[in-house]
Amino acid sequence: MTGPRVYADHAATTPMREEAIAAMLPYLASVGFNPSSVHAEGRASRDAIDSARERVARAIGARAREIVFTGSGSESNTLAIVGSVHAARATGRTNAHVVTVATEHHAVLHAVERLAADGVRTTVLGVDREGAIDPDAFAAALTPDTVLATVMLANNEIGTVAPIPRLAAIARERGVRFHTDAVQTPGRIALHVDDLGVDLLSLAGHKFYGPKGVGALYVRSGTPIVPLVFGGSQESGLRAGTENVAGIVAFARALELATAERPRESARLAALRDAFEAAIVRDIDGVHVNGAGAVRLPSVSSIAFEGVDATELVLRLDLAGIAVSAGSACAAGATTPSHVIAALGGPAWQRLGTIRFSFGKLTSEADVETLLQVIRPSVAALRVVPSDLGMGYNGPRGLSEVRS
Repeated sequence: MTGPRVYADHAATTPMREEAIAAMLPYLASVGFNPSSVHAEGRASRDAIDSARERVARAIGARAREIVFTGSGSESNTLAIVGSVHAARATGRTNAHVVTVATEHHAVLHAVERLAADGVRTTVLGVDREGAIDPDAFAAALTPDTVLATVMLANNEIGTVAPIPRLAAIARERGVRFHTDAVQTPGRIALHVDDLGVDLLSLAGHKFYGPKGVGALYVRSGTPIVPLVFGGSQESGLRAGTENVAGIVAFARALELATAERPRESARLAALRDAFEAAIVRDIDGVHVNGAGAVRLPSVSSIAFEGVDATELVLRLDLAGIAVSAGSACAAGATTPSHVIAALGGPAWQRLGTIRFSFGKLTSEADVETLLQVIRPSVAALRVVPSDLGMGYNGPRGLSEVRS
């Protein structure tokens, strides 16, 4: 491929926008002092964090004291889940129970697994073929011992948006705290903590054109939670360690802009996604759009290609100048299907042949057309004569053929 590369992996990360970089730079140079210091330089850094906290809170409909800055979305998830369960157990709820969903991000699932290893009872709910959660099944899973339910607002692989206001209301009626991983949502769908009804909500700056290494956790006033990192009283005692002033300032600026631009940008992205999917379905046989029957993020298109190994297709597209993600990961020489796609319960080829295309500010109509022009022959090249081996084909061609 000649010309610039096409980046269609915005769900993995987004490039920092110029405004966030500009906001960050002074705090990497002459004014990046320790905000816990009482001298004038320290107070200036503290003021910058306080201002950023106010702006983040305003963007999601919270109060400044309800925002805790962290080092990532994964840390925010872990603090929300493990911190709130530990707080419950400290009050004598030794039979604590947690409810989550099979399609959660690994940051959530692994935190829940850690709790299970420590004796916490857990329930992991399934989803339907579209990745949707049954509210009745969710309600039935809650018990008198349930202290926390954690359900992501929008899935990072297939984009399915969960009915969080309804689920949170069910949890609240039962006296259960509710956490949502909202990492994928800023700038794509509306995000207001009171409308959602949640007690805890996680964010990560690099998903909305802010810096990597900065996250935030919304903790509704009155929600019991204990810290996981010790050593200081920063972040209202919930996250010790000298704050990343530059990153926090850039995080706030990026979130402000993503929130302001959301109505226009989400409509643009939805139009690009819909046109892309329509062309794929029209021009390529044996494809399935994961989650197409559910409410989805406007930016994510997860498509399974029958008879194609997702890893091989990702490599072929990369060599052609296009960046996408597979719905499967290669580990120790073996292709392991994505836990999200596996949870949909489809055929083997759906689990092995899913690609995630995720669009963003960098994506133009010309980029989508380029992607279509490359993916059609790439899929055809990776398919061979049908057989009875399970995928519907003899399998993908080898990497040496991809490079030839």
